[in-house]
Amino acid sequence: MPGIFRAAVALVPAVFLLASPAGAGAHRDDMMLHVDMATRVEQRCNARAMGQLGREQKGMRPEEVVAYAFADPKLGKESISAPGAAIRSRGHWYHLAYQCRTSTDGMEVEDFRYQLGAEVPRDQWEAHSLVE
Repeated sequence: MPGIFRAAVALVPAVFLLASPAGAGAHRDDMMLHVDMATRVEQRCNARAMGQLGREQKGMRPEEVVAYAFADPKLGKESISAPGAAIRSRGHWYHLAYQCRTSTDGMEVEDFRYQLGAEVPRDQWEAHSLVE
């Protein structure tokens, strides 16, 4: 019985490491290196949009960004310009335009600028791939 108890105790730190935000972030980074560059840039920039708007726009709690909602984004090697994006916060969608540049590997956002627009009327959601 003491040997079993020791083995269980030895496993606990590893479980906490994998469940911790730092462990999850490293795993997410590893996964991002396996997707194509355009997808990586878009995902990193969408994540930056949610984080930055959540910090800077009072009362906003971003849940999702759709870069192509109202216009196709323009992708560069390490950048994206999404003039027709949309962002969902607290169950409402809002127009969003952003420009974003990443590091050469697409893993770090180096420059991000945005303009938040008006709320998107619910009757336009389906036509622009905006989900509830």
